[in-house]
Amino acid sequence: MIQSINPATGEEIARFDLHSPQDVDAALTKAVAAQAAWREVPIAERVELLRRMAKVLRANAERYRLMITREMGKPLPESAGEIEKCAWNCDFYAEQAPKFLADEVVASTAQESLIAYDPLGVVLAIMPWNYPFWQFFRFVAPALAAGNGAILKHANNVPECALACEEVMREAGAPEGLMRTILIEAKDVAAIIADDRIAAVTLTGSTEVGAIVASQAGKALKKQVLELGGSDPFIVLADADIEEAARVAVKARFVNVGQSCVNAKRFIVEESIADRFVAAYIKGVGELKVGDPMESDTNIGPMARANLRDTLHDQVNRSVASGATLAVGGQFVDRPGFYYAPTVLDHVTPEAAAFTEETFGPVAAIIRVKDADEAIRLANQTEFGLGAALWTKDLANARKLARKIEAGAVFINGMVASDPRLPFGGIKRSGYGRELGYHGIREFTNIKTIWIGPVRSVAAK
Repeated sequence: MIQSINPATGEEIARFDLHSPQDVDAALTKAVAAQAAWREVPIAERVELLRRMAKVLRANAERYRLMITREMGKPLPESAGEIEKCAWNCDFYAEQAPKFLADEVVASTAQESLIAYDPLGVVLAIMPWNYPFWQFFRFVAPALAAGNGAILKHANNVPECALACEEVMREAGAPEGLMRTILIEAKDVAAIIADDRIAAVTLTGSTEVGAIVASQAGKALKKQVLELGGSDPFIVLADADIEEAARVAVKARFVNVGQSCVNAKRFIVEESIADRFVAAYIKGVGELKVGDPMESDTNIGPMARANLRDTLHDQVNRSVASGATLAVGGQFVDRPGFYYAPTVLDHVTPEAAAFTEETFGPVAAIIRVKDADEAIRLANQTEFGLGAALWTKDLANARKLARKIEAGAVFINGMVASDPRLPFGGIKRSGYGRELGYHGIREFTNIKTIWIGPVRSVAAK
């Protein structure tokens, strides 16, 4: 049995029966059969499914945004933005997939040689709760366009959203069985990864879970794409536009109630302007409204689960014990549900929990440094490497510094965000592989060399 709990109240929304082993077996069998037929469909026809998916998402946007907010607690405007981004992603790949997957002719000694992009088969998608629609649709749109099938194992605290993802596919007219949602416990995932009917695995989630899934998929010699945890630096140099950097920094940390791998988490600021930045930042944080996520003017809703809030509070307490200054927040909000006050920790050192660990919630860590060299060194002093932001007016220097930052993406004078047009993913313990862009659609393809002889001699040329 899976429970859906409203994090704004702590009350149960609904209960769902788990799928039995027989149900899962049937889903895998149908997916394999559906994918075998789907891969033979011309790509010009496959992408029409993506266009219909976008239409279904937009037609049901109001219902889906309410579902997201009810199940995981993000404010309604952000939920609406998530649905529209999913639709945009479907439209993007509908337009670009034929070009991204077109055969590439390469000169060689053959009469003709080319690179083809063939589908791998049925991909198991293990998805998190923090963006319950976006995380799935950013994977499934390119995967389907490439000719693959999909099995979704979603986080068990968003079962309504998990089933709604399948509903979108069904309403869009996807072939029966090509994509299925399975409701199972985490302990049952290993057997599905090992199943020969699964060709590859994609996971968005914690670094700890990523290591487990990587081990299981590696043992089965299956392709993986892992988008894992992050502790993104947000570097502010002395010549930056301080007010603008502080304004964007508030959103960069507190969007989605701070529950994103790619949220800015460590704010590394040059000492000469640190007081100005911190004052502007705290002012912006103070203007955030904590409240019912169903109200349109709420900025900070509840955290998704009580245990996540407890973990975050422990990290704050340990950081303060190690010398950080609690500038604002640092406590539960006195109301029903799993609320945590927007929190700013100043004078955070590299030994503090808020520096060394991923803080998955509304807590910002301010680290003061003497110069840009120290800022880059501390930005890289982490086991993570997902995103990074760098603020400076010297764009020539910014381009040089960006090369030194160890991350999958560096945004200069802006907030890190995923974009269907650009590859997204991390290095180090933030995972490997890429989603989005043309790199993402090719991840779940067999990059096949086709060589056509006989060999042409050099003299014949």
